[in-house]
Amino acid sequence: MENYLPLFPLNLVAFPGEELNLHIFEDRYKQLINECLTLKTPFGIPSYVQNKIEYGTEVSIKKLVKEYEDGRMDITTLATRVFKVDTFHNQVEGKLYAGGKVFFLKNLYDDDYSTRFEMITLIKELYETINIVKTVEVAEDITTFDIGHKIGLSLEDEYQLIQIEKESERQAFVIKHLKKTIPVLKEVERTKEIIRMNGHFKRFDPLDF
Repeated sequence: MENYLPLFPLNLVAFPGEELNLHIFEDRYKQLINECLTLKTPFGIPSYVQNKIEYGTEVSIKKLVKEYEDGRMDITTLATRVFKVDTFHNQVEGKLYAGGKVFFLKNLYDDDYSTRFEMITLIKELYETINIVKTVEVAEDITTFDIGHKIGLSLEDEYQLIQIEKESERQAFVIKHLKKTIPVLKEVERTKEIIRMNGHFKRFDPLDF
């Protein structure tokens, strides 16, 4: 399905379901947000990654948190659907801001319990390795988009993740990342422990042959 959205390019990835707080200060984006507030319409955040604009996420404005005297705003938004940019106009005719035609991805939740269980097990192992297991809750019905920012993915990896339309394939992507990352982190933790031990005087009993 083709749609035309006002666009607010940013060097980040917004996952569907994510709340994103934005501080609006440029004139072009003040205009964009004011129009969306008045018309109660969404806008798009295309991810500016690898020096190009190709994929992004539609967001709706949940709340105007604060409006400053000079027109700046703090807003809370909710990311909804991933899109691919078909045409990009750096300035919409008669407007200050950018816009473009987009096609929304299908985003199929073909969830597989055993694969999700493996993913959750690895997430918990990751958090145990870096000692944050008590501060982060991992729900049993968690999705890849729920934890996209919380497993150490690079911006490029996050960008790749939103392009995958099936949840089962996103789960496989996350599992591959975790299986690669966890052993590296465990080795780092082991090295840190060795360094800590070597920072203290130790008494060794002589070996008796």
